[in-house]
Amino acid sequence: MTHRATGGHEEPGAASAAGGGPLRQPVGKIHPQPWMTSPQTARVLDALGADGAEIRFIGGCVRDALLKRPIRDIDIAVPAAPRTVVGLLEAARIRVIPTGIEHGTVTAMIDTTPFEITSLRIDVETYGRRARVAYTDDWLADAARRDFTINAMSCTPAGDVYDYFDGIEDLGHGRIRFVGDPAARLGEDVLRLLRFFRFYAHYGREPVDAAALAACREAAAGLRSLSGERVRVEIFRTLMAGDPADVFALMRNDRVLEHVLPEAGEVGRLRMLSWLDSRALRRTGIAPDPIRRLAALLDAGAGLAEADALAGRLRLSNAQAARLGLIMAPRQRIDAATGPRDLRRALHRQGVGPVRDLLLLAWADALAVTPDPPQSGSWRWLGQLDRIDAWEPPRFPLRGRDALTLGVPHGPRIGQLLRAVEAWWEANDFSPDRTACLARLGEIIAADDVSGSARR
Repeated sequence: MTHRATGGHEEPGAASAAGGGPLRQPVGKIHPQPWMTSPQTARVLDALGADGAEIRFIGGCVRDALLKRPIRDIDIAVPAAPRTVVGLLEAARIRVIPTGIEHGTVTAMIDTTPFEITSLRIDVETYGRRARVAYTDDWLADAARRDFTINAMSCTPAGDVYDYFDGIEDLGHGRIRFVGDPAARLGEDVLRLLRFFRFYAHYGREPVDAAALAACREAAAGLRSLSGERVRVEIFRTLMAGDPADVFALMRNDRVLEHVLPEAGEVGRLRMLSWLDSRALRRTGIAPDPIRRLAALLDAGAGLAEADALAGRLRLSNAQAARLGLIMAPRQRIDAATGPRDLRRALHRQGVGPVRDLLLLAWADALAVTPDPPQSGSWRWLGQLDRIDAWEPPRFPLRGRDALTLGVPHGPRIGQLLRAVEAWWEANDFSPDRTACLARLGEIIAADDVSGSARR
């Protein structure tokens, strides 16, 4: 059974859309782009249109196409219930994944390209982040339940754009505005609060929407009810904006950040790091990275305990948690003044990635204090990056069998001996060759034997 929504919208012009008014007509055009006309897209559209239903692209792909930004995800909406959508796709022999079928969403996979397909719907009743929905054939009613005006636009496969809530104008002016009353929308789903700041980081310009910001301040305490995974996703996506520092400063000043990231400190280091990794440095191995940027945002006094606690709360992977710990509690400081020998030692112990992280963060620290350093200072940092990029890990020349050959029996002592020789080899800047390392191994074995005899 389909349900048609009527009226109730406060947005300018929305009332005239009921019954086929002017907002029911397209307001713009997106000329065909490769993502719209690819064979994979055409196959999905043909399958969904087999029963004659209207099909539109929806949300982010429309928004980014209007801005001429790269399209990452292709989302499609149809006025058909999910089971009907599944049947149409399966009839066309397209693989279907029921990613959110209880909420009206399935994913069609063609080769490695996913298409998220959502049935038009209205909220009958909301329960925090959940809602009981009814399916509809009313495009305006479906758009009215979306979070922001810039995400409520849709377009046909021919490129005709429908914009019921002035999303095009908001997009052009960098306005991030809720569809409807901000407080009510946050009451339906407090995750939209973090999404507001994330979209402002990627698409917004000053001045920030005052009504939205006030509603976010009032609803901020509700963020504590969100799972660590949800918070992590939004924080990471916000960190990956071109210059996220101002948005995190806004979140902190409006008492939002304390509910999800109380460990955050001043944003100057994050600002400088974002400048380095996205604009100033164009070299292999350096690109915006959420873990490194997260570390830049944390208070400079944070250490391993704070890093571990944060990793647990945000449900970081083991690899992410380990990397954050290395950054927050480094074995040694790496900066422009680090000597070549100490740099090589750090590279040997920690690897290229962690050492590069530490250098970039130290550089960002220095820039936060002195934003316009002498050119000679920049060359020192760049020279360190050159040395890191050129690093080729030396191969320790001994193996366990070498200790066995010298009469050491199988057991943990072999590992202890090799680690002792490797520490000596590292302290001598990796220059001793195999012969010298074997001689050193023999000396340590002999010394151990002498001391063992004396104890006996």
